[in-house]
Amino acid sequence: MFPIRLPLMAALLGIVLSQYDYGYDYGPAEVSTPTPRCSNECECPTHFPTAMYCNDRELKVVPMVPTGIKYVYLQNNLLTEIKAGVFDNVTDLRWLILDNNELTNGKIEKGTIDKLTKLEKLYINFNKLTEAVVPKSSAMEELKLMGNQITKFPGGLLTGMENLTSVYLSKNQLTSDGIAGAFKGLKSLVLLDVSENKLKKLPTGMPSSLMMLYADHNEIESIPASYLQKLPALEYLRVSYNQLKDSGLPAGVFNVSSLVELDLSYNKLGSIPEVGPNLEHLYLQVNEINKFDTSSFCKVVSPVSYSKIRDLRLDGNNLTAHSMPFEAAQCLPLATEIIF
Repeated sequence: MFPIRLPLMAALLGIVLSQYDYGYDYGPAEVSTPTPRCSNECECPTHFPTAMYCNDRELKVVPMVPTGIKYVYLQNNLLTEIKAGVFDNVTDLRWLILDNNELTNGKIEKGTIDKLTKLEKLYINFNKLTEAVVPKSSAMEELKLMGNQITKFPGGLLTGMENLTSVYLSKNQLTSDGIAGAFKGLKSLVLLDVSENKLKKLPTGMPSSLMMLYADHNEIESIPASYLQKLPALEYLRVSYNQLKDSGLPAGVFNVSSLVELDLSYNKLGSIPEVGPNLEHLYLQVNEINKFDTSSFCKVVSPVSYSKIRDLRLDGNNLTAHSMPFEAAQCLPLATEIIF
């Protein structure tokens, strides 16, 4: 075996530690050759000379970005418009952060964001957009448009973005018809967050690469029988705070081997749904469940056949610890926490 040298080990460790970090990462990814120029309203640190920090400065317009800048941070300002020309010197910009401003579609002029065809990260969270703003960048890896007033996300908007891994669209006004076919062909998509919208059903046409799907706080009433079968990599499914009932869940719909976490809390379920053999975390609190059915977890109970459930929440239902049948202890030997 060849020893792993320290830089490679550090890189691998960084990937592992950041794999499920959904927070904002505003730090530049690299240090390049210093550039002597910077907008007067902003700061370009000598240790990250390709980054221009213009955040938290009460700016109302986006300043001109000079040549050589790769990362622009404009979050937490009073921006209402983006004028033509501000990005003319940096069509190879990689990161653009515009969170927490007052931007509207009508005040984002053509030839600004749409011309950034090398962009890797675009954050326009918590603004006043009614339509998605997405440049045709094949380099795009992460797109965040949370907390706007977007009503639709047309199919084809993300065409050609084979490197796109994460899309965050929570806290908008999206409908199921408004996102139909929007995510087809995204071969690298791992995470989709469409929580806190107006969806009646889970998004259709999802790529098989998807590992995390968050659809909490919508109006979903049912899930098609084969929906999860088409997502062989899906590990995390969150559908809490919806309108799910037993009648809307076909038998075995969640009995797939890939699922590790399933959140069905705050719905209207009357029974525990059948789950897959590898599920570890199941959240069913605040439903209308009145029976603990061991067969939902184990078809056969034996020393070599048991559920991998570790966390199970059943509080807020018509159950108590006395509702558990005797064989439940054998079926759930790995459970460290069962809450009634």
